[in-house]
Amino acid sequence: MKKISKKLSSFQIIILGFLGVILAGTLLLMLPFSSKESGSAPFSDCLFTATSATCVTGLIVHDTATYWTAFGQAVILILIQIGGLGVVTIMASLAMISGRKIGLLQRNTMQDSISAQHVGGIVRLTSFAIKITLAVESVGALLMMPSFCKEFGVGKGIWYSVFHSVSAFCNAGFDLMGVKEKFSSLTSVAYNIPVNIVIMLLIIIGGIGFLTWDDIKMHKFNLKKYRMQSKVILATSGILIIFPAVYYFFEFAGDDWNMTTGERIITALFQSVTARTAGFNTVNLSMLNGGGMIIMIFLMLIGGSPGSTAGGMKTTTIAVLFASAFSVFRKEKDAGLFGRRIEIDTVKNASAILLMYLTIFLSGAAAISNIENLPIRECMFETSSAIATVGLSLGITPTLGIVSRIILIIMMFLGRVGGLTVIYATVSGNHSNLSKLPQEKITVG
Repeated sequence: MKKISKKLSSFQIIILGFLGVILAGTLLLMLPFSSKESGSAPFSDCLFTATSATCVTGLIVHDTATYWTAFGQAVILILIQIGGLGVVTIMASLAMISGRKIGLLQRNTMQDSISAQHVGGIVRLTSFAIKITLAVESVGALLMMPSFCKEFGVGKGIWYSVFHSVSAFCNAGFDLMGVKEKFSSLTSVAYNIPVNIVIMLLIIIGGIGFLTWDDIKMHKFNLKKYRMQSKVILATSGILIIFPAVYYFFEFAGDDWNMTTGERIITALFQSVTARTAGFNTVNLSMLNGGGMIIMIFLMLIGGSPGSTAGGMKTTTIAVLFASAFSVFRKEKDAGLFGRRIEIDTVKNASAILLMYLTIFLSGAAAISNIENLPIRECMFETSSAIATVGLSLGITPTLGIVSRIILIIMMFLGRVGGLTVIYATVSGNHSNLSKLPQEKITVG
């Protein structure tokens, strides 16, 4: 194994790690006592569920609460936890617990896994990520226990609290509320203020990334000492929560929704937060108008932040692209944010990521629309949810055929490991060349 690992790049190790966990999860879910159906669950259903859980997406073909047994739900929860933290982070934490030495290759892999900027201090940062995850998930579960224990009893209430706390922090979107109504997500607790607030806080804490929390831990409220990346993440995340929430607040004012002002506020905030890769919903999303659905697709594609439990293009990607555009508008040579210049390679990477996500998202939607003969808007919603590892759905995923499910599986996997990770894993060797092609101008725009 050591000889094999030395021949693999860190990106290849990350991909193989996720594939291994998905395969193991699939086999465990196929055990007869994992599902409530007679016999074993179909391989395709188990593969889809394991991929969705490991890639912290939340798209499902069977209701989690009513189809899977307690053992099956536990398997899904473990896959969510591994997928949220990252396979490499889990492996590194086990190595640290056992007292094994972390070599340079392992440190490089850990760096790429959590999107750290430097190898130095990566072991400390990984340890910090594990500690904050366990602490936040524990507090989240404790805060939800009064509500769930009151409704479901002590035993089931504790289990529901733990499951939803882990699922929310890892931005997975799996829920157990199908005992009330299948595929209902959190609509039955739409106006339960404590549960809504705790779920939203868990999503935000998990979605802004461990690097940002490391800055908060070190510098507290002294924002001037934060890394530029942390400032960008906090500012962009705030904007992407507030402005969409304002839009949804006015959309939910219609007679079709029948909400009070207080209900509109909490519901609008929840949809704005959950759309960025969490995957819970407290309203019937198919009732959204065209504008509301487009905004949600936009939020899903952006996703969370680097080094977090969330997926999507990332908040930093969209911030860099806007900064680059504004620099062009002002006819400035370099893009900048918070008084710092952005490297041209970062702008190129952001552009490549945007193009990659849009291409995969639109191609997948077109393919599923043609295969299933479904409206393109509904298919775009599902594919944006898959590639950004969100899990929000208009309800068409359980009805899809095997080919369409395979398309979503591939998209969920690409969304979790990252498109650039797949490219870097398949393109090996050093392709730098001192020679350059002749330059010629081309008009754009």
